[in-house]
Amino acid sequence: MAENTLFTKYGIVVDSGKVLFRENDEGDQMYIIQEGSIRISKMIGGKEHILAVLGKGDFFGEMAIVSRVRRTATATAVGTVHLLAFNREGFLGMIEKNARIALNIIDKLCRRLQAADLQIHHLVRKSSRGLMAMNLYFTFAENGFERAVLDSVKTMREMSLSLELPYETITAFFDELKDISILSVSENKIVLKDQEKLAEIGEITGNS
Repeated sequence: MAENTLFTKYGIVVDSGKVLFRENDEGDQMYIIQEGSIRISKMIGGKEHILAVLGKGDFFGEMAIVSRVRRTATATAVGTVHLLAFNREGFLGMIEKNARIALNIIDKLCRRLQAADLQIHHLVRKSSRGLMAMNLYFTFAENGFERAVLDSVKTMREMSLSLELPYETITAFFDELKDISILSVSENKIVLKDQEKLAEIGEITGNS
């Protein structure tokens, strides 16, 4: 099924700043991002914490149609966002007709579980360096590793937001990775040069 056909049937456009759902809301839809970004946040100790900034190809809200639980976080549009919105029946119908999308979602779920486990590991150890390396590794993984070309400013800004680390800390880490030839950075573009070394800093096993 072509993307434009999917958007005609399931697409919605969300204005910047609009909250799609809040933590503890009931829900019956999941979403796949076609354009733009979604900020995922959660209240912890009376303070809002940003868990992630999701972009094109990412999905969220899937637990509402898989296990029908209440929303575990808040989703907010960052800029104008184009989404595919599916209820349980619509999602099942869509993946039955498009195995490629189904496999992509399974792959992302597996990466998400691995990233969450590693994030807890680094948070327990209070290792911001490992946390940044892990986050960058999975960003490259979702974009094809050495084939990927990332926007440096966008990547560092989103990492700063999602990890709640100062932007200066992120830029210093990127400079370090450039100096030790893990990254190549030029004209606001980032290319991964050494996947194994980045995985080693992030303590990611089974990265081949």
